[in-house]
Amino acid sequence: MCRWLAYSGAPVRLEDLLFKPKNSLVMQSKHSQMGATTVNGDGFGVGWYADEPCPGVYRSTEPAWNDRNLRELSRLARSRRVFAHIRATTGTAVQQSNCHPFRHDEWLWMHNGLISGFPTIKRELAMAVDPDLFAQLEGSTDSEMLFFLALTFGLRDDPAAAVASAVGLVEDTAVRHGIDEPVQMTVATTDGTTTWAFRYSSAHASRSLFHSTDVSTLKHQYPDNPVLHQLSDDARLVVSEPLGDLQGAWREVPESSYVVVHGAGEDLMPFEPVRP
Repeated sequence: MCRWLAYSGAPVRLEDLLFKPKNSLVMQSKHSQMGATTVNGDGFGVGWYADEPCPGVYRSTEPAWNDRNLRELSRLARSRRVFAHIRATTGTAVQQSNCHPFRHDEWLWMHNGLISGFPTIKRELAMAVDPDLFAQLEGSTDSEMLFFLALTFGLRDDPAAAVASAVGLVEDTAVRHGIDEPVQMTVATTDGTTTWAFRYSSAHASRSLFHSTDVSTLKHQYPDNPVLHQLSDDARLVVSEPLGDLQGAWREVPESSYVVVHGAGEDLMPFEPVRP
């Protein structure tokens, strides 16, 4: 499977998210503690927003721990909103177009999990993608297909409803082909202003997902912790697994739910697919 993180708040250097934490994403690429696979070395990607609405994306098939360009970029680049992902393929090719996060206009998308039986239902799912979007599908992953289905179902207008419809279509298609419990996912998507993060599986046994607690409260609890005092009070993280072991810093996102991060606020909502 994969590991990922989504950050929002005052601008931080990418290295502060990817390299410096005790259980950083680069560390997880070699020694994941909670993932389905310990090593996530089949490529990585990072997306970040600057002054333009459309984010920058850097993706590579190198393992995250072995890419010197990532370390150079991370040392200097700063951003208010960052998506980062390390990949462990579930069968599709190791190539740049299959590395997350995926981008369309101002939107980013990344996924941990799989669609079971994807080769069997891939063509039928592809035919459901909006024809105006289809030519922009670059890779061969179930993750990118799910992204373009969500775009087709109105991700720009109502992200939660669009993801519910996309997942519902996948489940409906899979069941008709005799594939039980097809969806396993934690998904994050953003338009550069708000982040939506979903935790769901058809078997109701999803991969791990956590969100950070209120930073201002943690600053009062740990006045001598320099890392916390470098963060703005509106800093928020959603992660596949905690970046450190600071007590009280992380809450698990419940099964079949999603979290919406907007500024210093966040909302937790139930998630249920909508079948056609």
